[in-house]
Amino acid sequence: MSERVTHSLVRDVTLSGHGTLALITLDNGAGPRKPNTVGPEGMAELRAALESLTIRARAGEIVGVAVTGKPFHFAAGADLHGAAELTSPEAARGIAVAGHETFRLLSDMPVPTFAFVSGAALGGGLELALSCHYRTVSGAVRGIGLPEVFLGLIPGWGGTYLLPRLIGMERALSVIVENPLRQNTQLSGPEAARLGIADVVLDPADFVAESLRWSAQVIGGATVPPRGERDDPDTARALVESARTEVQSRLHEAAPAPGLALDLLHLSAGGDRDECFEAENAALTDLICSPEFAASVYAFDLTTRRAKAPVGAPDQELARPVRSVGIAGAGLMASQLALLFARRMRVPVVMRDLDSTRTERGLQFVADEVQKLVTKDRITAAEGNRIRSLVSATTVLEDLGSADLVIEAVFEELDIKKQVFAELEQVVSPDAVLATNTSALSVSAMAADLTHPERVVGLHFFNPVAQMPLVEVVRAEHTDDAAYATAFAVAAACRKSAIAVADAPGFVVNRLLVRLLGEILGSLEDGTEVRTADRALWPLGLPMGPFQLLQLVGPAVAGHVLDTLREHLGERYPTSPGLAAMIADGAAFVEYEGRPSASSPVDTSIEQYFGSRAEVGGQDEAGLLQRVRDALAEEVELMLNEHVVAEAADIDLGMILGAGWPFHLGGITPYLNRTS
Repeated sequence: MSERVTHSLVRDVTLSGHGTLALITLDNGAGPRKPNTVGPEGMAELRAALESLTIRARAGEIVGVAVTGKPFHFAAGADLHGAAELTSPEAARGIAVAGHETFRLLSDMPVPTFAFVSGAALGGGLELALSCHYRTVSGAVRGIGLPEVFLGLIPGWGGTYLLPRLIGMERALSVIVENPLRQNTQLSGPEAARLGIADVVLDPADFVAESLRWSAQVIGGATVPPRGERDDPDTARALVESARTEVQSRLHEAAPAPGLALDLLHLSAGGDRDECFEAENAALTDLICSPEFAASVYAFDLTTRRAKAPVGAPDQELARPVRSVGIAGAGLMASQLALLFARRMRVPVVMRDLDSTRTERGLQFVADEVQKLVTKDRITAAEGNRIRSLVSATTVLEDLGSADLVIEAVFEELDIKKQVFAELEQVVSPDAVLATNTSALSVSAMAADLTHPERVVGLHFFNPVAQMPLVEVVRAEHTDDAAYATAFAVAAACRKSAIAVADAPGFVVNRLLVRLLGEILGSLEDGTEVRTADRALWPLGLPMGPFQLLQLVGPAVAGHVLDTLREHLGERYPTSPGLAAMIADGAAFVEYEGRPSASSPVDTSIEQYFGSRAEVGGQDEAGLLQRVRDALAEEVELMLNEHVVAEAADIDLGMILGAGWPFHLGGITPYLNRTS
């Protein structure tokens, strides 16, 4: 695969009263949609530019060096596809060493160096910025981070050494380990400044000019950016080991990258630069040549390429305009959807529920979530006021009548949803699209008794709506192209990735997750010990264990969905008398306060509820893991035979984005092919 070279374009800029600054602009010439990435040729060009500027700086020709990117993109680090082609340890080590040797020219430059972070700065792009002495950031930037651990790698061009020294170990751990393990959470420009990664946030409208003015103030001594105190080595190491305990409780060493990143951070607490950079070289070499990285590249392709062009989506010119949205319901899911539509689509949203207590609670949820976004600098106060002004609530059904799209988010019972659609059809306009957020029920059955079933479509958002990037778009028996195209357009407007799924029970993600949970519950009924069942799936490195997931969903909801899928798909979704008894007693699978998390310990006393088929005999950890693999492989094959999706890649994409299927395993179908 040929490299799209990111060029280093150098020009001199006169700083009034202070001399000449050399400004390097990184640009791959591919326009604003293609981020700058760095391969061997681009790295060599940047190194040559920096070596030349070092000579000029020593000669007194320039008083500073700055690096910026093209609009919307600073740099996204190494080209993953190019890195994946480095199959020998020698080649992998070569790119690691080249990054260190090039970036340290910025750190060692005899004049001040600046990074003007004009857009997304990820991975090696952020490490380039960290290698500079000072950093400005545009207030509009929304993608700053070190996602390497999420991709099965480690920050390999100085990140584990430079970042703790700049912002302290606790904050560095959040950026290098915690954020990548939380669905690759990234920082905005203001958040990066608050952490201390950037020295100043500047207006995006005139960002480079403002950055040059700020740099002149630094060079002239009028501005001295503050620097925090470094952690002492013992404190820093203690923080790393505390984080290691947390990571191990979640991943159980299923993936190598997080542990290696923590090892490097532990070393950086007391190690010198050469020692730490060499350790990064060794770790990056091992990981680039690992099967986990190859799997991660496949997963990365799915989420960055296939997700942007959903297979099976109709021509978007057929989509109807959505100038307002109605929501049937004002509960938790409905309120989350209201916030999403108002924030992303910037249209009026009306929630309707049966009484004012529910509607007021829904509005309060929206207001509280907006305030959290303002407090965290995710949005401005003005933007928060705009979002709140767009969301209203009512108890009057007719108030939904003017909406171009109405989505129901009521209780997961077919008869209730059919009644809601029947009522809506009486008040909405002839061109309005009706959508359901059902997670498992038949969209065709919901629309069967309507006069115009062709305008009904499934739009299954996942909970929590703000964090989960997937939407399953469901085409029912009579859904027409206009309604279908509108659903995909809405998903795109909400900045979600959509997959096209047929109207089949459970669609894709819930069908597989419930099958997995059903095998765990079935194994308990067969006599497997709770502790064994808890540990059996550890090698997968799933974001949440089966018992934590059952508790998060809610035992009653899990039981209801399991029963629904068994009714439509058969006895491979087993009965569980133990689950029914737990629901009746209000028992919990895990010990927790507030909200169950991935680290909530399993309550082993629940064993008393299970064992109804103990004569069958349970499994050990390896046996149960294989049982789950075999069940998932069977379900995947059935879904493909039933044409639930166009291709296996859509199942992989759905599980990655909707269930947190780990990148280091690749898609679920390649994993099952390797292990079943």
